[in-house]
Amino acid sequence: MAKITDNTRNEVKEIVLDFFAEECEVDAEEISEDANIISDLDGDSLMFLELIEIFKKKYNLNIELKTIGKYAVKHPVKTIGELIDMQMLIIEHENNILDL
Repeated sequence: MAKITDNTRNEVKEIVLDFFAEECEVDAEEISEDANIISDLDGDSLMFLELIEIFKKKYNLNIELKTIGKYAVKHPVKTIGELIDMQMLIIEHENNILDL
């Protein structure tokens, strides 16, 4: 588990916004936390997997993709804000996310 600091959410948000800005060819400042990943940004599930890998490396996370998948089935992510919140839980709880 990575240590959560006051700056962690801002850092996660910046990474998510920069990632979707590059992948979806939009300006990061135009992406709000309410933006729907699929309908507003034309995002897809492969982008989510790529983003997970970025966070696994950055925060040295030990979490299996199947664990994230099981969690996501019960807690689907539709917006950028929901994605940021889920990523915070993954960073904080790693494989224990299913116990939440």
